[in-house]
Amino acid sequence: MEKTIIVLKAIADDTRLKIVKLLLKHNYCVGALARRLDLTDATISQHLKVLREAGLLIGERRGYFMHYDVDGEQIRALAKEIEILAETERDWRR
Repeated sequence: MEKTIIVLKAIADDTRLKIVKLLLKHNYCVGALARRLDLTDATISQHLKVLREAGLLIGERRGYFMHYDVDGEQIRALAKEIEILAETERDWRR
């Protein structure tokens, strides 16, 4: 459950959620994400660090640039945890 909390905290930030949504559609480097979100490279790098530490991103070096993609397994694991929450039935015997 602790991993789920770390992932939820990572995507709770609006900018990080936008980054994840962009990366689900296409992989990007820091500069491309910065341009798409109208933020500085440094700001994007800080957000990517949080997402990487949560285990949500995979990086691939291409020449001088690191391109990022979302780890689909982590997203599926999060979805499974949320599904379990959604299917929890209340115990009315109390």
